This record gives sequence, C-alpha cells and structure tokens, in this order.
Amino acid sequence: MGAFLDKPITDKTSGQGSGNGLRYGHSSMQGWRMTMEDAHTTVPNVPGLDSCSFFGVYDGHCGHTIAKYSSENLLNEFLKHSDLAELINSENKDKIDPSVISKVMEEGFVILDDYMRTIPPWKNGEDQSGTTAVCAFITKTDIICANCGDSRAIFSRAGDLKLVTRDHKPYNDDERRRIEKAGGSVMMQRVNGSLAVSRALGDYEYKSTQNMPSIEQQVSPQPEIFVLERDYEHDEFLVIACDGIWDVMSNQQVLEFVHKELTIREDRGQICDNLIEECFQRNSRDNMSVILVTFPAAPTVNEEAVLKDQEGPSFLGCKYRRKSKEKRRIAALTERIQEKVGAMYAESSTVTVALALAGVEKMLETEDDCSHLRLPKRRIVESKLTELREKDNNGPGTLLQNETDLRNWSFVRDPGPPPTLPASAPPPLPPTAQSPLSPPPPVPDEVVSLVSRHVGFRSLVAAVRKVIRSRRSNNEDPTT
Repeated sequence: MGAFLDKPITDKTSGQGSGNGLRYGHSSMQGWRMTMEDAHTTVPNVPGLDSCSFFGVYDGHCGHTIAKYSSENLLNEFLKHSDLAELINSENKDKIDPSVISKVMEEGFVILDDYMRTIPPWKNGEDQSGTTAVCAFITKTDIICANCGDSRAIFSRAGDLKLVTRDHKPYNDDERRRIEKAGGSVMMQRVNGSLAVSRALGDYEYKSTQNMPSIEQQVSPQPEIFVLERDYEHDEFLVIACDGIWDVMSNQQVLEFVHKELTIREDRGQICDNLIEECFQRNSRDNMSVILVTFPAAPTVNEEAVLKDQEGPSFLGCKYRRKSKEKRRIAALTERIQEKVGAMYAESSTVTVALALAGVEKMLETEDDCSHLRLPKRRIVESKLTELREKDNNGPGTLLQNETDLRNWSFVRDPGPPPTLPASAPPPLPPTAQSPLSPPPPVPDEVVSLVSRHVGFRSLVAAVRKVIRSRRSNNEDPTT
C-alpha cells in the first residue's frame, strides 16, 4: 500500500528523441512516495532490427530493483529468443510477422522472470520487490503491445481510441480463479489482502505453489498481447504509462489532453511533463512515469491553439495552470492587504479582524479579481494582524478568536463598540427592539462546528434545518 512523504518530490526527469519516423518523449516523477520505484525503456532503433522501435514502462513495488533490472534486460531477452534471432540473421528483416513478435514477447516475459529468480538476492528472498510492465514493439506494419499488471497503453487513431490494454486486477473473474486455484485468496481487492495486481514480474513470495508452472501461480508473469495493424494516414500517438496516471484520468481524458497539447507545443518531453503535472494536481499520490510516441499523422502545432493557450487554460481539466494563476492572484492580494492592514494598525493598534476586513473590502471594492477570494482574504488579514501584534509585543487580546467570530458572524459584519451619544441625542431603543448594529443571537453549536470545518453549503443548510426541526419539536422558537 506504500508510505508517503510529508512533502512531495515534484522534480521531473524527462527527455525526447526520434527514430523510424516516430517522435517520442518521456517523463517521470517521484511525487508523494518515499522512493522512486518506476523505470522505463526507450529504444527508437532496436539493435539488429533497425526498422523496429521498442518502448516500455515498469511500475515497481516493494522496491525498485526488479523494475530496474527488467527495464535493462527485457528487450535483450526478446532479442535472444531463437525466433527473433533467426529473423535478425535473415535478409528479409522488414517483413516481420506480428505473430512472431507476439510469441517472442509472451515467452520472453516468463523466461526473464524465471531467470531473475535464480539471482541473489531474489533467490534467497532478501528482496521481495516486483513490477508491472507494459511495452510496445513497433514494426513497419504493426504495433504489438504486451501488458503484465495494471500499467496501461492506449493508442489514438484519427482522434479515437483504437487500442487499450487490459489491467490485471485480482478481482477480475479470470484472475481470481487462477489465484484461488493456486491456493491464494482475494481480500480487499488484493492478492491475499496485500498485492493490488494479479500479474507482475518478481513478487516471488506469490509464486511458491509446488508443482505449478509460473504462469499459473497466484501472481503470473504472463503478459497479455494486443496487436494493431498500422494505418499511416490516421495513426496519431501511443501513450504508455503506469497506474499513477490512470488512477486519476480516464483513457479518453488522457487522449484529449495529449491531442490538445500536440496542437500547442512540439516538445514531446514537455507534453509528458504537463500530463504528469495534471495528474499530480488531480491528487495522484503514486510514482508517475509516461512515454508518448507520436506517428506521422499526429496533430501538429496550430497557431490559433497556441494563442488560445496563452490567454488561459483551454484543454481538459488543466487545473495546474488555473492553480498557478490563482496563487499569483492571492500573492498579489496578500501584498495589497499587508499594506492596507499595516497602515490601519499604525493608526490604531486595537483594530479587529472584522474592521480590517471592512477596510480591505473598501480598498478592493473596485477590483474584479477579489470577489471570489473571501476566505483567503480573511485568512490573510488575520495572519497579518497577528504578525503585526507579535512584532509590537501586543497580546492577541484585541484579535477576535475564531469561535467568537463565528458565533457573532463578525466575518460578515462587525457590530463594533456602542457609539458614544451626544447629550442631545434621542434615548436608545428599548431592549426588545434590536438595532441594525446589534449582534445577532448566538449561532447553534452544530452550525459553528460545521462552519469551522469549512464544510459545503448543502451540509450547512442540512444542519440548520435539523436545528430548526429539533427546536420545533421541543416547542422552542426556531428563529432564536
């Protein structure tokens, strides 16, 4: 399930390249995880088969070692396969039967997994790491994808999803049957209540059932193969990514995001960076790795789209740009509030939060960009007053406390001290007739609790209605 950092590591490692008429970019980020356990492979020209390309993403768990070793050796295992070695030594390398590649990839996964099991520390059980793997072998005529685990590849053709690999989860019917047949169980949608994927390289503690081949064990290293014939006029791009991407974005959302990005910028690595940033802003807490491979018919940069993007976020969900813009606006607002509150405090050190807010509201009443920042505005004012009072060695007595503010609704208006009436002023209103400046009755505890937790409007309304019904049932006046 994994542990998390107190503060995410958001540095990204990215790059781009080209080969065989393809352009590709890649990016990865550790994020909230304690360590970076992902790995990837980008080989635009496969050794011995220069007209072919190979790309893969490996999402490690319980350590990075299996993922790293697989990323460095899986393609080599394919190339050592007798069928592919025969093809490499032939004179007709351009006409590659996709069934040959499919067989090589399916058997290569299992061969590599069996071999790694003989290497210390995996042999003696000191290292219990594992990894999912999704990779694509691209020839002149076909795209052959192999998937083992819950990483995923999608392919866009003429703006539509043409290929999507299948995630291998323990709760899938066929996966559950294999797990139970091998003596395991599925609890909390995990293998034996622990592992969230049902196929992976490594994870040898789940491959210990006697007299049973590795592909029938609780966790199988056997990949699922997907083959798509190429269409040079309409093939656009391939996205290969770990589940940190797919946990927060659907296949269609990723397709639309990448499609839009390709009309804005050429740098494939930057597009991958932006996709990871988008997922991070959507609260993905996992390691994230992604490879983007574009084909000749991929969307190209469009001047109109570039200009529209410069005006503001125009593609699906681009929350990280909106948040950056919001942060800049709040920073500018903070500076203006600091100046105003500082000036007010210099004139009178007894200024309250509510009075300071009133002064700030008046200062900003002609500005359009602050109407939606009421809560940030209040917090900023409160913070600046506290800073000023601490600097002035003045206690917090003059600062209205949160609970008092909520009970008296002073964040809406401040009744202020009672006015000093001149001798000739008319007598004050009787106690039964409330003045417009009089504080309203105390707010019920249930409502105060909800407001202090910043709950949604509907929850607040529901709490108020509950209080009213309760008071009516006790024959009390609900308006008080």
